[in-house]
Amino acid sequence: MSDVNNNSKTEADNKVEEQVSKQNETLNTQGSQVETPEPEEAPTVSEEEKQDSNSDEDAIDHDDVINEIEASNAEDAEDEGNKDRHKIELKDYESMSLESLTIELERLLQNEKVQAIKNHVNAINSEFKSKYQDLVDEKKEEFLSDGGNEIDFYYSSPIYKRYKTAYREYRKKLNEHFKNIQNNLKDNLEKKLEIIEELKGLINVEENINTTYKHFKELQERWRNTGPIPRDKYNNAWNSYHHHVERFYDFLHLNRDLRDLDFKHNLEKKLLIIERAEELAKDENVLRAFRELQELHKMWKEELGPVGKEHREEIWERFKAATKIINDKRQVYYQEIDKIYEKNLEKKLEIIADIDAVTEQGAKTHNEWQKQIKAVEALRTRFFNAGKVPLKVNESTWAKFKESVRSFNRKKNAFYKGLKKEQYKNLEKKMELIKIAEDNKDSEDFAATTPLMKKIQSDWKKIGHVPRKDSDKIWKRFKAACNHYFDRIHTKRDEAQKKFFEAFKEKEELLAKLKDFKPPKDKDKAIEKVKDFINEWKDLGRVPHNKRYIEGKFQKTVDAILGNLDMEKNEVEMIKFENKLDAINSSDNSNNLDNERTFIRKKIDELKGKINQLENNLQFFTNVDDDNPLVQEVHTNIKEHKDALKLWKEKFQKIKELY
Repeated sequence: MSDVNNNSKTEADNKVEEQVSKQNETLNTQGSQVETPEPEEAPTVSEEEKQDSNSDEDAIDHDDVINEIEASNAEDAEDEGNKDRHKIELKDYESMSLESLTIELERLLQNEKVQAIKNHVNAINSEFKSKYQDLVDEKKEEFLSDGGNEIDFYYSSPIYKRYKTAYREYRKKLNEHFKNIQNNLKDNLEKKLEIIEELKGLINVEENINTTYKHFKELQERWRNTGPIPRDKYNNAWNSYHHHVERFYDFLHLNRDLRDLDFKHNLEKKLLIIERAEELAKDENVLRAFRELQELHKMWKEELGPVGKEHREEIWERFKAATKIINDKRQVYYQEIDKIYEKNLEKKLEIIADIDAVTEQGAKTHNEWQKQIKAVEALRTRFFNAGKVPLKVNESTWAKFKESVRSFNRKKNAFYKGLKKEQYKNLEKKMELIKIAEDNKDSEDFAATTPLMKKIQSDWKKIGHVPRKDSDKIWKRFKAACNHYFDRIHTKRDEAQKKFFEAFKEKEELLAKLKDFKPPKDKDKAIEKVKDFINEWKDLGRVPHNKRYIEGKFQKTVDAILGNLDMEKNEVEMIKFENKLDAINSSDNSNNLDNERTFIRKKIDELKGKINQLENNLQFFTNVDDDNPLVQEVHTNIKEHKDALKLWKEKFQKIKELY
């Protein structure tokens, strides 16, 4: 491209100037002047001139192969910065969040030319507005579901304000840019019209032709270096300029060699352009090749003049052939892209159908809805990652997707609206439990209050969810009241535990004394002394739960001592029983006393039954002597059962005294 773009003076330029100088000398020697046509306000072209000027540039304007190239050149002529848009990545804005879209807009504003990001900003703005509207609609549905009035609904977010600030900055920069463009376009138009007027005047000046030719080359250079002009003035200005360039070449008609050298120079440059175009036709990067081809056409038309007639058709056909290859490859590229977009469309329509299926299925519980929400969220992600669809169905596909998601959200919100009613009922139930807990947290009646506090804790777990905004608050209140109560119990238990351990140590010492005890020979004194041990043991109080084994040791020791005394069996049994009752009565489990009472009652009933059975059996021995061994055995059994019954009745009487 460096050879094609080289605007420095070439060998052909030097030869042309040399020929002009010689021509000027010849004219001056002969004393004659070159005839030039009179300038015209609106230049007309004769048939002959039309044939001479029917160069390849005119063919470009009428060939369908390069219509798009010409249109693009016209656009770039108005704003040269537009070409930079091809270098900026066009990202998948559909898959971006609101925050990501905002950050991307800010990045483009900071790093790129404002005229080069129009397509990017338009795509970002479309996605942002659509997604933000979806968010507003969702918030509105939630607001209405919570019982709000539609007229009172209002929603705004920091990311929206941030985005609007960035977008306003873009509009401001864009307006300033276009104002500058308009001013520059007008200035450039005036400069090019002045160049055309100077071209007209070259034919009528009376000066050295060498000077005139140099002036002509300077005007060509000024034309090339002058920036773009308004698009609607472009063709007229260029045609007028081209016409007067042709007229100047006609002015040099007296020296055909001079013109041929200029044609040769243009031919060399155009051949370089053709070679580059043919290289681009082999480039695998179709879009890059097409963009550079646009630049080549612009150079062909803007920067180079005509070539000899014998070469015009040939070089133009070569250039056009390379152009057609690139253009055809570009068409194939976009056809393949369209196929991909069609496949993406199929994927997105399948995803929309899947969302509709999830909506149709619905759910009945909170956990089921949470699974459905995750499923739809995954489908949303798949939709955004599925790629672009054909432009003609882009909006309709997006509308279908939004409607599917909205239908799901409406059904979901309807469920949670009903759920919230149930949650408010649950809130009332839990508030009642909180009142019970707070009313009883300072109670001293631990026996009655502890079961109550445990029950309301169990009831709390059975009650369902409450509104999220109240959940933590009421749980903290309930937990605080319960903890307050049970902390008080634990404090008292800790104090009691100290006493229990002290009692255990004292009972260990007393048990050691009991084991060393030698009963006096007097039975009554011995019994009295044992009872003193029992009363002292009882007065020491309870021991820790894991130390209660000492009660059994004490009981066995007492039983052993009493068993060695000369006492009636029932008397010994009653002393043992009274000792047992003291142990039962001091335990935490009140059921133990009830169980003992039930056991004694059962034994009494059993003994009565056995006595009745034995007395009934005696009636069968009517003709039998009382000395009969069988009869004596029955009488012995009846007496033993009656003695045992008397003992159990005494025990029952003792246990009744404790109630």
